[in-house]
Amino acid sequence: MLAELAFSVSDLAQMRFAVAPMWEVGPSYRLLACGSTPLVHRPWVEQVRPRLTAAGLDRGWLAELVPPSGYVPDFLNPVPTGPAPSLADELAGIRATTPARIRRDLDRLGQEQGGLGPRARTLYAEPQARLVRVLEEIETYWELALAPYWARIRAVLDADVFHRARQAAEHGAAHLFNDLHPSVSWGDSALRLTHRNRPLSRGTAGSGLLLIPSVFVHPVPFTRVAPSDPPQLAYPARGTGSLWEPRPTAGTEALAAVLGRSRTRLLTELETPASTTELARRTGLSAPGVSQSLTALREAGLVTAHRAGRSVLYARTSVAESLLVAYTPGVERGRSQGGEP
Repeated sequence: MLAELAFSVSDLAQMRFAVAPMWEVGPSYRLLACGSTPLVHRPWVEQVRPRLTAAGLDRGWLAELVPPSGYVPDFLNPVPTGPAPSLADELAGIRATTPARIRRDLDRLGQEQGGLGPRARTLYAEPQARLVRVLEEIETYWELALAPYWARIRAVLDADVFHRARQAAEHGAAHLFNDLHPSVSWGDSALRLTHRNRPLSRGTAGSGLLLIPSVFVHPVPFTRVAPSDPPQLAYPARGTGSLWEPRPTAGTEALAAVLGRSRTRLLTELETPASTTELARRTGLSAPGVSQSLTALREAGLVTAHRAGRSVLYARTSVAESLLVAYTPGVERGRSQGGEP
């Protein structure tokens, strides 16, 4: 089906980009829950899916609110408050949803899915009381599945926004739209989407447009269109193909001279998030020594810690990624920061 969204001069003037954590939560959860995994995300899925199952998140609130295909309730993707809201900002937006809005979204979900699950039915009956449980589960999911990888993901998203903004500045909005995705095109003052199942109109959406890159939106853009809110178009971000590729870390002797060999070794081992026990097993260092080094690296802003059940996962920050690139001979810096392969 071909859907068209008309644009006035005012709508174009209000168009903006945003990096929105909830547009990574929903699509990534759907990817984990589905049977087939895109090759590009296989390394991430293999690491995260066991954590998801162990925490019971494969059969919780998100399992009912984010179905394998089709509509996801609009209240789960509030209008971003700025160019890069935090997860806390987005959760505050969800928390502010009116009971009437929640029920309206759940009515549509039930119609499209042939009924609501037991948890969704309790949310319908007691929106304000049950929404707290939904938000708690989203926070848990974030810590397990996305927070340890956010530095990498955010680098890709920021690089995409920079590229698109430059496109618009140098070539105009029409060029920007026509380059977003094969299913998106621009002409006669209207944006056209070939894979949207419902019509688009300014009568069902507010003014302007929010363009939101996502590494997990696949294979076509997702849209959110709700009365009075600006329409949101979440599209596959450039550079996602190299998101999970190993970063070159050979030849880090210069960095070891600054940080010490043990701490440098731990940074290189954190190519994927890991616990203290796992890092000790990989490196042959003692668990207390690993813990002490991780504490120092965390205080220096080089690693972050994320609760995963009974253990804590450590992950490199964007600062650490930049350091490894700077001290690794022959590595192109743009690529490590989420640029095109």
